[in-house]
Amino acid sequence: MSESTTKRDWFSNFSSCCSEIVGSRWSFSIAILIVVVWACCGPYFHYSDTWQLVINTGTTIVTFIIVFLIQNTQNRDAKAINLKLNEIILAIGRAKNDLIDAEKLSDEDLAELEAKYARIREIYESRKENRKSGSSENGSSQSPAKAELG
Repeated sequence: MSESTTKRDWFSNFSSCCSEIVGSRWSFSIAILIVVVWACCGPYFHYSDTWQLVINTGTTIVTFIIVFLIQNTQNRDAKAINLKLNEIILAIGRAKNDLIDAEKLSDEDLAELEAKYARIREIYESRKENRKSGSSENGSSQSPAKAELG
């Protein structure tokens, strides 16, 4: 890969860095500390509207910004994982290449695929039970996955 394809833009770098920081135990500890300090200041400020507004405004702004940063990181990670899985599917000669880019299928298509693989799992389970009991279902040498997926 060339330098331009491996170099990420500033926002990707920033969102990854923020996700790492925000996801740490130190950030959680700091957030708890802020809430405790805020709560302890309540009696000093007589639990006023301004006292409540400080925590409400602060948490709303932080949450609003963090949601977008984390979503950016999640989208990028999911895309990278899907690309890696696509590469594995292509590398395995016996694999059905129909599932490459499965994340782009409609919900109905995904439900249909899920049902198809549930049927395959049931076939495998029944064959496993038949092997345990010493009998075979049909003597066919074709795998149930190949038979089901056609």
